Amino acid sequence: MTKAALIPVLALLGTLGCAIGPDYKRPEIEVPVEYRGKVTAEEAESLADLNWWQVFEDPVLLELIKTTLENNLDLEIAVARTEQAYRLSIATDSAFYPQASYGGNAGKQRAPVAQEGGATRDFTSYAGALNFAWEIDVWGRIRRASESARAQLLASQDIQRAVLLSLVSDVATLYFALLQLDDSQNIGKEAVQAFTETLDLFTRKYEGGVASKLEVARAAAARAQAAAILPGIAIQIASVENQLSVLLGRPPSNIPRGIPLAQQHLPDLPSGLPSALLERRPDIRQAEQAVVASNAQVGVAMGNFLPRVGLVAMWGGGAEDLGSLGSANVWNLAAELTGPIFQGGLLYAEYKAQQAAWEEAKANYELTALNAFAEVSSVLVERRLRIEQRGARETEVQYLNESVRLSLLRYNEGLANYFEVLQAQQDLYPAMFDLSQTRLEEQVSVINLYRALGGSWQLGLDWLPETPAVEATGIDWPGGSDSGQAPAQAPVK
Repeated sequence: MTKAALIPVLALLGTLGCAIGPDYKRPEIEVPVEYRGKVTAEEAESLADLNWWQVFEDPVLLELIKTTLENNLDLEIAVARTEQAYRLSIATDSAFYPQASYGGNAGKQRAPVAQEGGATRDFTSYAGALNFAWEIDVWGRIRRASESARAQLLASQDIQRAVLLSLVSDVATLYFALLQLDDSQNIGKEAVQAFTETLDLFTRKYEGGVASKLEVARAAAARAQAAAILPGIAIQIASVENQLSVLLGRPPSNIPRGIPLAQQHLPDLPSGLPSALLERRPDIRQAEQAVVASNAQVGVAMGNFLPRVGLVAMWGGGAEDLGSLGSANVWNLAAELTGPIFQGGLLYAEYKAQQAAWEEAKANYELTALNAFAEVSSVLVERRLRIEQRGARETEVQYLNESVRLSLLRYNEGLANYFEVLQAQQDLYPAMFDLSQTRLEEQVSVINLYRALGGSWQLGLDWLPETPAVEATGIDWPGGSDSGQAPAQAPVK
């Protein structure tokens, strides 16, 4: 075979040859048939299939989420990291192509001339050359490196989706917490008003000589106790508003409110099949891409044991006159074969280290999936029981309201003493606080289920601050057209 025929043969081997190292196979994970919590999920539809603007009905909350996704700094960091991974993947793929470089020098020196009896002479020299090198990927080492870089890019995109989902969930949770604090503040004010009216009643009876100073003192203490709760609630409101402001990417400020907590409604849909969780949860997807990357790096480490085949070429020339440099008088073209013989165990150690990294990534993937199944099951159980708990709390408040009404009637008719009235009121308002908290926990359980299922998993990333690393996917924005474009005010970072 001639040298000219050898070149395309080597190139063909590099293109069609099998890549060295193990091909990726998804680690086997025991997937439950259905989630724990007596929830049958035969339907394919899931809460996770909804985009976030389909989950929440409060327009104020939707606007807060949109603002967060436009301005949040954590998401901006995630976008920048995706861009880094994209550029690194391009850098890795550059090894598939021939590499060209140039070089040149100019110099002047004085040296003796033998023919002239030891006299010296000044010499000026110029040289320039173009160098070419191309490693032919015979064993697939470069392909494995490219595979690893691509997996790292996909993992960074899944991390970006995880940040997005976390932000949506965190904003919604804090917003509902703010509504619950508003509700608690209103309950506290109602309690102060009720105890004030009781104090006025006892005071009038005391002044009329039909009640004792003890009744007045106990009523005054009850009112002061209720009033003492309000500053603590105000402190919590300011704290939650500040947390939301940070997520919104702006200095601390007041947060607008929309639908009251008691009127909020979140969808109640099937949770979907457990097997779908592997495709939806961004943390599971990211963990799997880490396994893919580690698996490919094992192939790269194996390829380092084998010789590298390539072509090298140089074209250039040298002259004493700069104007004569253009006529090349030096060139070469050669096939190159290089490989390791002895490196003190370096390559074997690197190979075993990559194997260990693969084992670590595989175990982390399996653990992430198991934790995800457990999280979804726990939230499903919680959601069902929170509904029962809220129903019981509502019944409790209903009967305690009736108890307060009857105790006041009995007191005014002389059939009950002051203690019965105060006791009924002191039982009612803590129960109202508990009901408000339970409503919040019920709403948060749905948000947590949405997060645990990997909500908005079909959502593309092209509407986020621009990066060429993400694929274009149309999104039907709330209140917008069907063109799949993000809102006009979405900034480009």
